Amino acid sequence: MGDNVFVISAAMIPFGKYRTSSYVGLAVSPLIDAIRNAGIEKSDVDAVYVGHSYGGMMTGQRICKEIGLGTVPTVNVDNACSSGATAVHEAWQAISQGLIDVAVVIGVEKLTQFGGGTLPLSPEDREVKQGIIMPAVYAMRATRYLHDTEATPEDLALVSVKARKHGALNPFAQFRKEITVEEVLNARPIADPLTLPMCCPTGDGAAVVILASERARKRFESKPAIRVAASVLHSGHVAEGFRDMTKPEITYDSARDAYALAGIGPKDLDMIELHDAFSIAELIYYEALGLAEPGHAVDLLRDGKTTFGGDVVVNPSGGLLAKGHPVGASGVAQIAEAFWQLTDQAGARQIDDARWAMTHVTGGGTAGLDHGACTIHIFEAA
Repeated sequence: MGDNVFVISAAMIPFGKYRTSSYVGLAVSPLIDAIRNAGIEKSDVDAVYVGHSYGGMMTGQRICKEIGLGTVPTVNVDNACSSGATAVHEAWQAISQGLIDVAVVIGVEKLTQFGGGTLPLSPEDREVKQGIIMPAVYAMRATRYLHDTEATPEDLALVSVKARKHGALNPFAQFRKEITVEEVLNARPIADPLTLPMCCPTGDGAAVVILASERARKRFESKPAIRVAASVLHSGHVAEGFRDMTKPEITYDSARDAYALAGIGPKDLDMIELHDAFSIAELIYYEALGLAEPGHAVDLLRDGKTTFGGDVVVNPSGGLLAKGHPVGASGVAQIAEAFWQLTDQAGARQIDDARWAMTHVTGGGTAGLDHGACTIHIFEAA
């Protein structure tokens, strides 16, 4: 890839349940804030990329018309939970190739439209036809991981405790109250061994980031910014029959490529926002991202290495477990957190002297694939 690309602004609304709002209603406010914070005009925007999975036709165009942002190409991106991050990847590609200078990326989703329950999955998928839903997938992963390692249900609970502790510091988090290991373990069971606080809440949300070329950044004389050191998008390997659910190869492969592109290793990272849709995911991804050897993720967790004051702060925002997971918005919200952390704007949850950040989000459970998509970004303070 060629030109350097920077994130020059970020905005979002607190994730939660906005039952009477529309997709447009969720996204317009952070869109206006992000453009204003960047110090740019609407006429400076060359393209708009919008990540969502359940917004329907022309969601991006319906949002942009509300502020008079028309004529520029608007691209709607659906890649399940990775939709927003995939939209950022598309914007990064266009800018780094010199095709455009400024892109607005919107991530938005309204899950309360489904009235509760688990995430709707494709009825054409043969595993879905057999009754497989996402809590069941992660419950099987957890069961196998507990069988193969020294991890315990208390460790799964400890992930949720950490998430809620971080979320308590984040005004954008859906859950802002701390919780104990005992409360997590004694909560309503969802899919053994997972209890309710070990599962991310559904909800609604929107987040916006603005990407710019180095040329545009100098033109705007902006402002806090972070450099996109790596942007990687993978689809899953097709593997019929047995596959190890505790070894998400799509994340291993994506992380390998992202580190190579950024020229750093896992020990260089100051923060990570990773896809903790269920508490077991965080432990598995410690290993896939190279933070721990296989089977030893719990050592990091128990020793406090992945919270404030540790080696790398994982999910300082509270992650999906505390912040919530409106799927199309999640990847963009992760990048907003990285922007705020690396530009010293994260308030009470600020990580001291943060220089390097990673965001990681997977998308979709599909028969024959580990996940349908995985997007990893690495950012450097500029």
